[in-house]
Amino acid sequence: MTDFTPSELMVIVAARELKDKETVLVGVGIPNLAANLAKKLQAPGLNMVYESGAVGSNPSRMPLSIGDPCLVTGAKSVCSMYEQFAYYLQGARIDVGFLGGAQIDKYGNINSTVIGSYKTPKVRLPGSGGACDIASNVKKIIVITPHEKRRFVEKVDFKSSPGFVDGKENWRKLGLQGGGPYAVITNLCTMKFDPETGEMMVVALQPGATIEKVQENTPWKLKVADKLEATPAPTEKEIATLRSLDPQKTYLG
Repeated sequence: MTDFTPSELMVIVAARELKDKETVLVGVGIPNLAANLAKKLQAPGLNMVYESGAVGSNPSRMPLSIGDPCLVTGAKSVCSMYEQFAYYLQGARIDVGFLGGAQIDKYGNINSTVIGSYKTPKVRLPGSGGACDIASNVKKIIVITPHEKRRFVEKVDFKSSPGFVDGKENWRKLGLQGGGPYAVITNLCTMKFDPETGEMMVVALQPGATIEKVQENTPWKLKVADKLEATPAPTEKEIATLRSLDPQKTYLG
């Protein structure tokens, strides 16, 4: 078996979640690698949309930002950022979106605004940008993050982007057209959400991880699926294809 790093594992597991013909809103970094990897493997018809307005993008290399010129070459369409958000995102035309933040809680709410109280924060962060719109309008939200106690909290300090709020019942009252958080992929496990309560639940363990290790790095008592699965290890083809996308390890580190 080919050796792999935690970052490579998370990218590969995330890429496996993407299906052919889906439309995915892609950011730079790890999510960008996951989408491009899926397009080269099991989802050649994946429609990649970037926040800058490139629709149906086929970048010849990994872009360094959402404004990288390589996103335009071979794209199906190029529109303004306003049109992208108004017609594609708020028009409910996006199947999958990737999000991240400083904190995520048991209901998938994301904090990218402050650590501590809003008025007197310990750390002030960049804010949600377009993430709140993405969380509210996309059919499936995927989060890729290292599994650390400082990132996973029982309740976020500030809700920058909504998950299932404090449970599915109150989330439904918001009337958002998106489907809410779908999966959280870490170096230790894959978590999805209880269909009744909206609470995060471990559904698969990554190679070498244990449920005890996952719980040790999570500050609340985690739910575990009745049929806990073992994530298949990355294949040689997946590893080789991924490394060819980022030969300088710009994103993989």
